[in-house]
Amino acid sequence: MRGTAAVPAGSATLALVAAACALAWQANSPLVPLEGGTVEGSAPWFLVLLLGAFATYLVALAAIRNVPASTRAAIVLAAAIQFVPVAAPLLLSTDAWSYWSYGWVGSSGGGNPYSEPPEAFPENPALPWMGSAWIGTTSVYGPAFTVVSEPLAVVARGSEDVAAWTYKMLAASAALAAALLAGRLSRRRALAIAFVGWNPVLAIHAGGGGHNDAWIGALILAALALSASRRLQAAGVMWVLAITIKWVPILFLALRAVEARASGRRTGHRGFAISAIAVAAIATVLYGRFWPLAIFPLAGNAALETSYAVPHRLEQLGIPGGVALGLAVAAFVGGFAWLLREAGHGRARLGLAACLVLVTTPYLAVWYLAWAVPLAAADDDTPALAACLVLCLYLLPQTIPV
Repeated sequence: MRGTAAVPAGSATLALVAAACALAWQANSPLVPLEGGTVEGSAPWFLVLLLGAFATYLVALAAIRNVPASTRAAIVLAAAIQFVPVAAPLLLSTDAWSYWSYGWVGSSGGGNPYSEPPEAFPENPALPWMGSAWIGTTSVYGPAFTVVSEPLAVVARGSEDVAAWTYKMLAASAALAAALLAGRLSRRRALAIAFVGWNPVLAIHAGGGGHNDAWIGALILAALALSASRRLQAAGVMWVLAITIKWVPILFLALRAVEARASGRRTGHRGFAISAIAVAAIATVLYGRFWPLAIFPLAGNAALETSYAVPHRLEQLGIPGGVALGLAVAAFVGGFAWLLREAGHGRARLGLAACLVLVTTPYLAVWYLAWAVPLAAADDDTPALAACLVLCLYLLPQTIPV
């Protein structure tokens, strides 16, 4: 039987993720945003269980690397691990409620989420639930995401639970899709599926937190898979959808374009152009001239520092803030120049590019791993895989209130 050590280790990962998620059902759990609770409650145990899940995940990956598991077993466990957190309350972040809020502004509030912040609508049922930092901020998300979030807000009506579980289910589905697509693109199918689908950190912040970064990971990998199967125009559509959720996939598309030019590979220019025009036209009809302005609050967000960002860590070592940020920018520019050179030699190393973004951005969130991990798995790039594992372990405690 193939992968005899991997399946028990993966099953242990599933059990530990399930146990961690069960803690969120305790009264006043600090794991559920806005419910309060104390650090002395379930949060330390949640961290211990998640660390244990990550340890068994590493054991499973090592086992699959040595003796490949069956693809069917990899898929079944991936589905279980990614969907178990859906059964928990919303975990560790209010972002899903912010999505609901922006969607409500456009669908039910009669407003424009790109020109009017949620606080302009006191009757907005999402206001008590969204993060306070976003109440006065217009949407930072692209029009493709906003167009989808509006009917989802209609479905949720005034229920924070329906809103949360809708985004949790969609994020878990996207994470599983990314795992399956990574397996399709990689030479080591079972390993790629497990690398993405058995990852407990992704599960907690996709099926647990409902973050839309899981959508981005799935769309980029869909574009890569469609391109690999010579469905070039459809691949172009996927790129447009990914970019118009958040803008970061533009960096990966640039590398793919250089790779295509160097290797003489055909690309789906027509599909990309038509879908880009269609999205822009729909967005302009719905949101007027305001939707491109989403880049400005996004840039303001990127100018902030999270405590886990490398520039912030450099400041903690005594390096002045301006110098730390300059070093990060220089590292990004130098690293991206090298990646462009690699792409010019016929290899767009998108997994490493994603890791470079995470290491150099001043605003680093653990859920950004939802596009970095699948890209590394699809590339089958050992340095990128190792970098993702290091980043997962480093970011694992982020947002856990201990």
